[in-house]
Amino acid sequence: MAARLRLIGIDPGLRNTGWGIIESEGSRLIHIANGTVRPEASAKLAVRLKQLFEGLGEVLAQYRPDGAAVEKTFVNKDANATLKLGQARGVLLLAPALAGLEVAEYAPNQVKKAVVGAGHAGKGQIKMMVKMLLPGCNLHSDDAADALAVAITHAHRLPLLERERKIAMAQG
Repeated sequence: MAARLRLIGIDPGLRNTGWGIIESEGSRLIHIANGTVRPEASAKLAVRLKQLFEGLGEVLAQYRPDGAAVEKTFVNKDANATLKLGQARGVLLLAPALAGLEVAEYAPNQVKKAVVGAGHAGKGQIKMMVKMLLPGCNLHSDDAADALAVAITHAHRLPLLERERKIAMAQG
């Protein structure tokens, strides 16, 4: 029987960071919770980053996941916005790492392909598939739906990651 793992998926954003918690037992997925961390929009960047860190820290403390996955960001045409998003993403990678979690990262197209079956799926398709894969799930926001999709992707990739880890250990 497969071990039951609690996973958190994180969709980074400086204005809205989605998070989603699922449990994975073999191929069975169970929705636990989802939400959005929303820093104060008028606050200075350092304060907003602190609010993201603390908000995600509260989620990690409450739900105690066994693993974490964060969506990678794509390069934006606005270099300043890309830099700020990168800083937010850094904070959101740090929070689970400090909680002792191994953190995986997935590209947006990889998440879409894993959940919808197509790497260029739209937000509506992602939401629909998340609801199908996690029956009874009430989505807090589009960002939370994306975060749950990241968690689902991680759950599907875990067996392969474990095999790769065993091979690497055997070789070296």
